[in-house]
Amino acid sequence: MTSEQTIPQVRLGATGPVVGVQGLGAMGMSEFYGDTDEAAARDTLEAALEAGVTLIDTADIYGRGANEEFLAPFVAAHRDQITLATKFSIIRTDDPSYRAVRNDPAYIKSAVEDSLRRLGVDVIDLYYMHRRDPAVPLAESVGAMADLVREGKVKHLGLSEVTGQELREAHAVHPIAALQSEWSLFSRDVEQSAVPAAVELGVALVPYSPLGRGFLTGAFTDASKDLSEGDFRRSQPRFSGDNARRNAALLEPVRSLAAAHDATLAQIALAWVQQRAAVHGLPVVPIPGTRKRSRLLENVAATRIVLTESELDLLEPIATQVAGSRYSDMSLTSAARED
Repeated sequence: MTSEQTIPQVRLGATGPVVGVQGLGAMGMSEFYGDTDEAAARDTLEAALEAGVTLIDTADIYGRGANEEFLAPFVAAHRDQITLATKFSIIRTDDPSYRAVRNDPAYIKSAVEDSLRRLGVDVIDLYYMHRRDPAVPLAESVGAMADLVREGKVKHLGLSEVTGQELREAHAVHPIAALQSEWSLFSRDVEQSAVPAAVELGVALVPYSPLGRGFLTGAFTDASKDLSEGDFRRSQPRFSGDNARRNAALLEPVRSLAAAHDATLAQIALAWVQQRAAVHGLPVVPIPGTRKRSRLLENVAATRIVLTESELDLLEPIATQVAGSRYSDMSLTSAARED
């Protein structure tokens, strides 16, 4: 490993782990984005570590546990070199359309044991509440998570898709190291209240889908035509039909900047996330997902791109013009609970 290959590091939260400024989302290595090549995915994990990508992100619902099991051999081989993040709370069944959320303490205590077993570890570095169930008092959920820290089963706590007020409430119960929410040129809901709260509390942001689920890379223009039947993006409002055509046109300034920097669209989109966070004075570790070594190295190279203020201004209007919601059902996102 050479210094040219490694990326800078940042701390998650005031006392959280130090990780590379870009992480890796492992979800697509098991499902949601069509068929996967496990050998290529394992090679991508090795390439990530070689490049200084040390935050590896998974969740218990990815592949209904299969993603955690897939990562276990890699984790065992490199345990001291990586920061392992997983999540609990979303319930799935054999019905692919079914989703439920549980945040009650009994479930949390059960879920962590299942994740520890599948991952083959004694402790999880960063444990997220994947989605919030407003019916359960947040203090109860975070209190149960804090118990896991005291028991030595979890090192640091995270939340996903919460509002600024929810983040403050949780942080008052136990320090929160990281907030994971969707943040990209196409999705800026998080800036409404969560980003200011994170800055105030010293919580790092871990943006998922920083490449707009691949749409910002130009890899596809209409999910219903370009992607396989098993790809969940076919059901997302932004990526098909009239919405897709309108949104594809919004990529023109991204293409322009990519040409100016001799970069790809993906690299410009990732550089924007890094620098948008810097505007707020916020530690940020985006977790683009990929199953290919070449894409991983392309994404990592984005950490070396610096956009000028005028270039950032050129990209500023994009999110306000995006057609379609992030999900077909937004009820489980923080946007549904903003005042």
